[in-house]
Amino acid sequence: MKQVVQNYRSGELALLDVPVPGCKPGGVLVRSAYSLISTGTELMKVSEAGMSMLGKARSRPDQVAKVMQSVATQGVPATYRKVMGKLDSYTPLGYSLCGVVEQVGAGIDEVKVGDLVACAGNEHALHAELNWVPKNLCAPVPDGLAPRHAAFGTVGSIALQGVRRGEPQLGDVALVIGLGLIGQLVVQLLAASGVRVVGVDPDPVRCELAERLGAAACGDPASASVESAVAELTGGHGVDQVYLAAGGADNQPVELAARLSRDRGRVVDIGKCRLDLPWNAYYEKELDVRFSRSYGPGRYDPEYEIEGRDYPIGYVRWTERRNLACFLDLLARGRVDVEPLVSHIADFGDAVETYQRLKDGELKAVAVLFRYPGPTGATDGTGTPEVAVPEVRRGGGAPAPVRPAGTPVRLGFIGAGNYATSMLLPHLARRDGVELATVVTTTALSGVNARRKFGFAEATTDLDAVLGDPSIDALFVVTRHSSHAELTRRALLAGKAVFVEKPLALTEDELAGVLAAVEESGNDRLQVGFNRRFAPLLREARERFGPRTGPASVRYLVNAGRLEHGSWYLRQDTEGSRFAGEGGHFIDTVSWLLGADPLTLYAVATPGGEDLQVVLGYPGGSTATISYVTTGSTGFPKETLDLIADGAVLRLDDFVRASVHGRKRWTGPRLSQARDKGQRAELDAFLRAVRTGGPMPVPLESLVATTAATLAVRTGLASGAPVTLTRAR
Repeated sequence: MKQVVQNYRSGELALLDVPVPGCKPGGVLVRSAYSLISTGTELMKVSEAGMSMLGKARSRPDQVAKVMQSVATQGVPATYRKVMGKLDSYTPLGYSLCGVVEQVGAGIDEVKVGDLVACAGNEHALHAELNWVPKNLCAPVPDGLAPRHAAFGTVGSIALQGVRRGEPQLGDVALVIGLGLIGQLVVQLLAASGVRVVGVDPDPVRCELAERLGAAACGDPASASVESAVAELTGGHGVDQVYLAAGGADNQPVELAARLSRDRGRVVDIGKCRLDLPWNAYYEKELDVRFSRSYGPGRYDPEYEIEGRDYPIGYVRWTERRNLACFLDLLARGRVDVEPLVSHIADFGDAVETYQRLKDGELKAVAVLFRYPGPTGATDGTGTPEVAVPEVRRGGGAPAPVRPAGTPVRLGFIGAGNYATSMLLPHLARRDGVELATVVTTTALSGVNARRKFGFAEATTDLDAVLGDPSIDALFVVTRHSSHAELTRRALLAGKAVFVEKPLALTEDELAGVLAAVEESGNDRLQVGFNRRFAPLLREARERFGPRTGPASVRYLVNAGRLEHGSWYLRQDTEGSRFAGEGGHFIDTVSWLLGADPLTLYAVATPGGEDLQVVLGYPGGSTATISYVTTGSTGFPKETLDLIADGAVLRLDDFVRASVHGRKRWTGPRLSQARDKGQRAELDAFLRAVRTGGPMPVPLESLVATTAATLAVRTGLASGAPVTLTRAR
């Protein structure tokens, strides 16, 4: 793998090939998606490395003192060899990144392979393609948060810890000295806490940026405007806190802090600036000087950072990891915005050139990110991530049985929740040629209610009983999302035809498990509840539109709306994201309209992940954009779809009305009753296939392609790049 390193003796920067780190117990192996250059700390280190030996000594008097102590105890020759050996070694750079978990070490159950995580630490979150990260130095990234934004997690934690040390209260006034990367984040965190902020920096561009991001006023430290703003906001008393986020050898920041602080104010040092405190000024106001140590409690404690021993929350509320998770949450909810801070994004292969441009002053930046060639490691040669669509392999199972004429199809149901009882069972109850044999539920009363309402012969809580019943022809899996794949797998192995409500799977491993069951058993009798392609109104509209000759453009708006508090859909840690749960509906509908499976996708989400855009590429140049939004009006239709091709437009309005505009215009009847989204027609097709032994309504290859594309949206969000959906050749 590649890693950025520096020789501190010569100043040489290099992108080296180094061995992949092992995945040790207590941590995870993470493939980087984005890493952040600290334009303060890292550039200082890079600049020092380029100095002469005398310059290095002047810049690090603390290290000179250690050398002199070593001379006194070990002598000059031994000390010289020791110092030169250390200087003439490659050292790593970087300490803040976001990536995808590639391997999980023993003892880790908070994250799993494929999860997007933010990582911290100057020994563990390096500018490298792969890093081993201890569990207390990484945190899961909330769904919808762009990985390039999550890469700010460590630096954000530094700013957050500094703000915590200042103990701001609602209505306070604070002064932030230094509006670099840390200072800009401190400004936003204070503003989000209800604090009015005055910023100080000699760079007018950074002052303007801080004002856009929430500061009440900003200015040059030498100008009278800063003192005027402080006097106006505080009634002449001075600020409640000063946050020193500046660097350098000038003592001006601490002198300005004393002058503009109120009596018994607090001064918090976050950066690395000169601290020759003017004794009289600090004594007369009895100023409280505090240091903020990096990301928070746990820093530099090997038992916490390396061994993973957490501090009890009752004693230490905000640790390194909890600060990291908190900052990611603030980003996801849009309370802090880091996008305006991103001055430049460089490909990781250009790392050395990027550092040199920063050092030479050619690239002026607040924040610079490295973009890696894909979190899964698979690319198409251009840095575009690839996601493999699994191949369907059918074993040599027995042919599908044919029901004798006049005998009913016996059905079993696993689950009897709201969707099953409102959308499926009303179409099956007391239907000719169908016998509802057994319903399996986790609670006895749910099964009794389903038996009473819909006429099941039996109700049970014993799953094995229905799987092992040879008289049952088909099983419906209508449970919570997290159980779909495993129940489908077991039902296929039991030789049943299976109707599973979407989604088929929540992870690539779950999908692989279902396909392994198909190959092992030879049973491919599977239908996923993608019902919209069966909706009568949409089918007629497609027929009226006619065959295409050129590429098509599809726009599909899903006005999903917000979920009620407490909905199990919100349990994303176990049930997956909302799009993972139902996005397959919309991808399947588009694929059916276009008569093909997608080849590429690109996904982007708003802060917090509430609204999602997925752009799909299809054979022949056709494209589709699915807008899945939760922030719209409940008074607007839930689903609207447009297909444009060959000088014609197909329009669907929420399965109530459809029209085709072309050389001839067609408008379908407006449905006055409940919307027909195709559930009944889908069930008809499934039962017909079970009864006759004919093919399932939707080819298994199409179901797999739709599921793989739905799951690939997460990869697209993690990479921030288009994803290629590859098939076995």
